[in-house]
Amino acid sequence: MHVAFIGLGVMGSPMAGHLARAGHRVTVYNRTASKARAWVAKHGGNAANTPREAAAGADAVFVCVGNDDDVRSVVLGHEGALAGMSMGALLVDHTTASADLAREIGAAALAGEVGFVDAPVSGGQAGAERGQLSVMCGGADTDVSRARELFAAYAKTVAHQGPVGSGQLCKMVNQICIAGVLAGLSEGLDFAVRAGLDPEKVIAAISKGAAQSWQMENRWRTMVEGQFDFGFAVDWMRKDLFIATETADSIGAQLPITEEIEERYAEISAMGGGRWDTSSLISLLQRRGEGEE
Repeated sequence: MHVAFIGLGVMGSPMAGHLARAGHRVTVYNRTASKARAWVAKHGGNAANTPREAAAGADAVFVCVGNDDDVRSVVLGHEGALAGMSMGALLVDHTTASADLAREIGAAALAGEVGFVDAPVSGGQAGAERGQLSVMCGGADTDVSRARELFAAYAKTVAHQGPVGSGQLCKMVNQICIAGVLAGLSEGLDFAVRAGLDPEKVIAAISKGAAQSWQMENRWRTMVEGQFDFGFAVDWMRKDLFIATETADSIGAQLPITEEIEERYAEISAMGGGRWDTSSLISLLQRRGEGEE
């Protein structure tokens, strides 16, 4: 298929690469044009000067940018992707954004007779690079079915949640749960160290039981060692948790633990850790133990 990919960050670049390796003809667009040129030099295909140009003639257009405003800037307007898309084409937004934005983009796509799927992903940069992402989808059955064939290039699971906006709501649940797991793991590991236990032996004892989690398996050692210069950035998680708490207010849900963790991430960002991995929650406990408040 002829596809376009808009947004070549740490997630979008490898996802677009998997599409190219799967045999699709890929045209890319990135606001920093040098990234698009570098991607083409590595994977082939073409680089476009605008989202509209990238989307012209494409069977499917993928978007993976930063936030709601970023999505609007590359999808809507005279030079946005929708302006270049043909009737019957499919628009997929992989950005983690708000459900309200998904509905807004879905309505604009419908007006242009374009299919739309909001499809945030989980699995992080490593999952994108390995082609092992989990995709949460909102949209019409027919549009999600069309998208599944393309998702196969980089996803291990694709779960259709319901109408447009449902994928974003599911991603909010995902981030709420991850934040809680990381908070508990941080406290548990810090407790173990202060109690004089060997963290490796502790993890060996608990990681195959009810306490097991992906974060425990993949982050415990770097958390204990204070290594956070990789992974899913704190500032990205802050954005995601803000969307979740804002949505909770609108639907009458209570997120007291999530709100507290969001405040902890704000502390980390304020001390220069905005680009650290989200497992850096433990750093607040470690710093306090060293007499720093």
